[in-house]
Amino acid sequence: MSGLRPVTVITGASAGIGVELARIFAREGHELVLVARRLDRLDALAGEIAASGKAKPISVALDLQKIGAVAELQKTLASNGVEPQYIVNNAGFGLVGIASSLDRDEQLAMIDLNVRALTELSLAFVDSLERHKGGILNVGSMAGFLPGPGMAVYYATKSYVLSFSEALHSELKPRGVRVTVLCPGPVPTEFAARAGLKPGSKPGLLSQPADRVAEAGFRGLMRGDRVVVPGMANKLITILIRIVPRRLVLRLVDARQSRRRSAQGT
Repeated sequence: MSGLRPVTVITGASAGIGVELARIFAREGHELVLVARRLDRLDALAGEIAASGKAKPISVALDLQKIGAVAELQKTLASNGVEPQYIVNNAGFGLVGIASSLDRDEQLAMIDLNVRALTELSLAFVDSLERHKGGILNVGSMAGFLPGPGMAVYYATKSYVLSFSEALHSELKPRGVRVTVLCPGPVPTEFAARAGLKPGSKPGLLSQPADRVAEAGFRGLMRGDRVVVPGMANKLITILIRIVPRRLVLRLVDARQSRRRSAQGT
């Protein structure tokens, strides 16, 4: 036994799905460590949770894209006398556009956050996750099941998250550590603005609100599910993808992204 208090570490906790996951974990009695770049957002959420009668979360302002960020987080956790029982890798972003035309450094930064940081956080605390019989929730996307012309690097990062999480689920199960990958469809959050989409797009049939997606992810993790796809229509699509010829899937995604770019005037 380490003597450190178990906590749930949630990255990307300043907006969208991350905020809703924090509210749900707090509601269920988990002490939280909230990680994101915007300290004011984290402190506001921590205050809201404390006002509800739950333990006030620890706010950690950290840019996970930077090399050494996870080591810095480890030091912060130790200095607060806590260690992870659950890791929620929610931080990430996407970019809309043709890969050869988008800023290369931004795309590499996307890989750093969506892939490298998620991988490092998933592996850095396995011993404490095992000690506390906890787990890892990696926030992926339905994009992970598809090739993604028009968002090539983003789709590729989410394919990695899906594959890595499924493999880690198998590897860590004998140690009593749950690993779940949450793969939502479109979610109305700040993600779209960061990706370069202009406001005004109406939610589609596959869209799910952030609170519902977060609830599905939490429940799936607690059950020990390998993959969680919120929404019946979204589940059906992930099944159809396996039987539809890959060439056709590629064309359909390409056409959809082309329409999206045209509507945005890009």
